[in-house]
Amino acid sequence: MTLAQEIKTPQEKKERVIFPSDDLYSDEAPLETELHLEQIMLFLKCLKWLWQDRNDFYAAANLTIYYSRNKRKDEYFRGPDFFVVLNTERKIRKSWTVWEEEGKYPNFILEILSESTAKNDRGLKKELYQDTFRTPDYFWFDPYTSEFTGFHLVDGKYEPLEANEKEHLWSQQLGLYLGIEQGLLRFFTPEGKLVPTPEEKAARLAAKLRELNIDPDTI
Repeated sequence: MTLAQEIKTPQEKKERVIFPSDDLYSDEAPLETELHLEQIMLFLKCLKWLWQDRNDFYAAANLTIYYSRNKRKDEYFRGPDFFVVLNTERKIRKSWTVWEEEGKYPNFILEILSESTAKNDRGLKKELYQDTFRTPDYFWFDPYTSEFTGFHLVDGKYEPLEANEKEHLWSQQLGLYLGIEQGLLRFFTPEGKLVPTPEEKAARLAAKLRELNIDPDTI
């Protein structure tokens, strides 16, 4: 099974397939480790499942964002590990090309730290997302050390977020908490409930049916 097949949900099949007129493909390197891949797949599956009835957002992982004012592919570009753009059309894209998207930049960005990227994620990328992208919510997470930090843009500068009693950080843009669960970063509802994957949701439903002596396979 391919990555695209594994993360696809029924709602995603309805997404429109429209590519930028200048046909800019994403040009990102492969993810560094299996754990990095698992984390990104987890975020994509959970958010798209939670927002399966919404068509006003775009969520992507390891996809190039082209943002040159001169509309040049080779001038300014960056590929966040995971990002979400709000108030846009939900459709399949080859890349996120700012000048083809009404000048929109991500509302939310997550970078997954590694030995080779951590310095840039904490420094140059943070500055870029603050000063150029003006992305309101920026988070980073290291799945090997559990380093987890979040920022919200206040008066043009990133202010660190304070964790709640569960050590979760609030994303104002997504309206969700982020927190570590069994070694990986997960989404939590405003009430603090874990946002499940489609597989977890199905398993819970099957368990409830068995409690009622109903065979899930007969439904």
